[in-house]
Amino acid sequence: MTQSETALRDHIVLIGKSLYDRGYGVGSSGNLSVRVDDGILITPTNTSLGRLDAGRIAKVAPDGSHVSGDKPSKEGFLHLAVYARRPEMRAVVHLHSTYSVALSTLAAADPENMLPPITAYFVMRVGTLPLVPYYPPGDRGLADAVGAAMAGAHAVLLANHGSVVAGKSLDEAHYAAEELEETAKLWFLLRGETTRFLDIGQVAELRARFQS
Repeated sequence: MTQSETALRDHIVLIGKSLYDRGYGVGSSGNLSVRVDDGILITPTNTSLGRLDAGRIAKVAPDGSHVSGDKPSKEGFLHLAVYARRPEMRAVVHLHSTYSVALSTLAAADPENMLPPITAYFVMRVGTLPLVPYYPPGDRGLADAVGAAMAGAHAVLLANHGSVVAGKSLDEAHYAAEELEETAKLWFLLRGETTRFLDIGQVAELRARFQS
């Protein structure tokens, strides 16, 4: 194991515990992965994000075969689909956090973009948020659907399931996943109120500055 891989494993543990301690991962839900030269590191199946062991984090080859560590998350194929579609991305955070899951169930929301531009930081860190139709947990069809949705976005909602966010580093994916959850919370707090969102020009300026 290279020193850089050791550091990545330790960082996965740190981020996992932070997410769990603040209520973003309930029970054994959610999974994190980081791309390495010969595959991905991914949190094990049926393991709490708050109790990860760096040495037991699973390693999976690009073809999905288990290389080392504990048995990988059953949603590992979803992570691999994101990396295949977006080769510039180096990390994926998948959460079943409360407000994102609630948002993913709203029948009246726009499936092409599930949240309006409430804050500048949402536009900068998340941008467009498409909805992927419902698939049962572990269904391989989910990978194809997520890969297709990720072609034009780096964050998606899975209907009645949760969020998937990719980033060029684990920190970037982690920050964007938290921004998504907090913006979903704001959306529910603001429903029924007369609300001022960012306008088209303001959104375009942010994208030009921060999403090049």
